[in-house]
Amino acid sequence: MIKNRIREKKVYKAFGLSILSEFPLPELPQLSIQDDLADITIEIKDLSDMWEYYSVQNERFVITEEFIMFKISEAIFYIQNGERIFVSPIIESELDRIRLFILGTCMGIILIQRKTYALHGSAIVIDGKAYAIVGDSGAGKSTLAAEFLTRGYKLLSDDVIPISLSQHTQVPMVLPAYPQQKLWLESLRELGIESSNYKPICGREEKFSIPLTASFVQEPLPLAGVFELTKSDEGTIEIQPIHKLERIQTLYYHTYRNFIIQRLGLMDWHFAESVKILKEIYIFQLRRPKVSFTAPKLASLILDTIYREEHIHDKKSHYFIK
Repeated sequence: MIKNRIREKKVYKAFGLSILSEFPLPELPQLSIQDDLADITIEIKDLSDMWEYYSVQNERFVITEEFIMFKISEAIFYIQNGERIFVSPIIESELDRIRLFILGTCMGIILIQRKTYALHGSAIVIDGKAYAIVGDSGAGKSTLAAEFLTRGYKLLSDDVIPISLSQHTQVPMVLPAYPQQKLWLESLRELGIESSNYKPICGREEKFSIPLTASFVQEPLPLAGVFELTKSDEGTIEIQPIHKLERIQTLYYHTYRNFIIQRLGLMDWHFAESVKILKEIYIFQLRRPKVSFTAPKLASLILDTIYREEHIHDKKSHYFIK
């Protein structure tokens, strides 16, 4: 059991950060650095009294400038100043589900506290550049990213997409998350991937963790574009650019845990960062039918769009140089 055994701390790497954790995180690659050099720490601690003191009835989150707490049925989490995460397991047999929240919501909060921009979606690599696929839950972001992987392209992130702006060039750089994808059984079948080779997530038989090795990029890459994936009642696939203020709204809507941005008074910061990012990228909305498997057609359409945009950019650069 977590609480009773001797805790062995290990240093991991994810989201552009080194993480010293006494909670096991087997999904993450390990680092060989001194413990005191880690960017953040994850510790196991009883948070039940603290939750009782700070929590408000029917509120899942406690949000302050110094820390954020939240609770699920399996654990309580405390995230402080972008540097520390405390985990209080309630149902210790559910370690897989607890890890999902550590690597998802907790790390998303850490990034917000550190003022690192983060989108909710998947980031793929095409010709040395990163492209974000964002959308509501169930839109098919991970499935579309997996389609690109079957074509030989690589992944930078699944779920949380950290974006850091270079201090010198102001180029938005996507930081690698960790080498894993999460896919529904239906998607695996459509992609021709055998589900028996992988472990179901949290005991659920319909969603699986897919470890990645050669298909994962471990270095930051410049963000070149964002594709918003939506579902419609129409039977056709459509793509169109997003213009003007809608671009700002789209980035905010798909910011990871965006309600925290507002409650921490970071809207001005987020707006300023969005403007800087939008100077360097293009955004398209991609509509797909609610029914039928369309990932191959969507991937081909994205590739055609990227080629066209890069060709236009090259022509403009050539004209400017002349």
